[in-house]
Amino acid sequence: MYRTATPRATRAHGWIVGARRPAPPAVRLFCLPYAGGGASTYAAWPGLLPDDIEVCPVELPGRLTRWGEKAFAEAEPLVETLATVLEGELDVPYALFGHSMGGLLAFELARTLRRRGADEPRVLCVSGSPAPQLPRRLPPIHDQPDDVVVARLRDLGAVPEDVYAEPELLELLMPTIRADFSVVETYAHRPEPPLGCPVVAFAGTEDREVPPELMASWHEQTTGGFTRHVLPGDHFFLHGERTALLDTVRAALTAAVSGRGAPDRPDEPTRTKGPVMNTPEARGLMLPRCCAHLMSWDDGPLTARTPAVTVPAGSAAQACAAEPGTAAEPTLLRRSVPRVVGA
Repeated sequence: MYRTATPRATRAHGWIVGARRPAPPAVRLFCLPYAGGGASTYAAWPGLLPDDIEVCPVELPGRLTRWGEKAFAEAEPLVETLATVLEGELDVPYALFGHSMGGLLAFELARTLRRRGADEPRVLCVSGSPAPQLPRRLPPIHDQPDDVVVARLRDLGAVPEDVYAEPELLELLMPTIRADFSVVETYAHRPEPPLGCPVVAFAGTEDREVPPELMASWHEQTTGGFTRHVLPGDHFFLHGERTALLDTVRAALTAAVSGRGAPDRPDEPTRTKGPVMNTPEARGLMLPRCCAHLMSWDDGPLTARTPAVTVPAGSAAQACAAEPGTAAEPTLLRRSVPRVVGA
């Protein structure tokens, strides 16, 4: 039995997943995904935040239900387009959250909207994303031979080993992975006046790609107050420490909307109760981890130039294509290939 992604309600020309609420919210929270991730990264958030916070997961071209669209290979045109399609969504106060690549995009989106005369976000939340003014530590590889890219992936531990045993899957992912590297490798930070909104930064204690000290420099990008919250976990602590992260996001949004600014909290690890969710299996994904782990310094949006592929039962690709939280089943990866790279 073959299947593809279940259609989801979208708005803003497909850039936001989910319908508008009947009553205006106190604040809209636009959530930008990490490289390789999709809007479904934030699928559970609406049920975990108060009703007056409208979670708006952003779906970028080249992934999930937008796989058939041409993806952006550079940050600037991506952000300019996103700013245009979101114009009709800024009729209420808004905030931005982005993890890894999403943090960079959220930052540039805030500055682009400001240049266009829109209000700044009430809060900018950046997670697992180095401050944009910092130099990259690693040489560019997006235009290097496949073996160089694969060697880098192995060095990062970004891709589960069983993916390398699936040549057709690796071939399918390579254009996407190259585009992920390219968007950050081609990003050039241009100094502008700091934002006036609070910046709330999140880091993982065990994140080797974006260690907590690299998040501290975000304070230079705001005059509205800066707090850094260090949570247990690796680069994907936002899954394993979701409760602690959302508690902080909720407090920051509540304070900002009420005019009190972002609250101060201890800059130290915060532990939560419950099972560890920071594994691909627990999160119902595998390849999103693979692609997103590249972000620390070198990631970006995904490309979409893939033919139809039938995924063998029991293969790594078939497991990746399963719906989050369900048992894997054989899946036909069409040009829309929604479950291969989306979270």
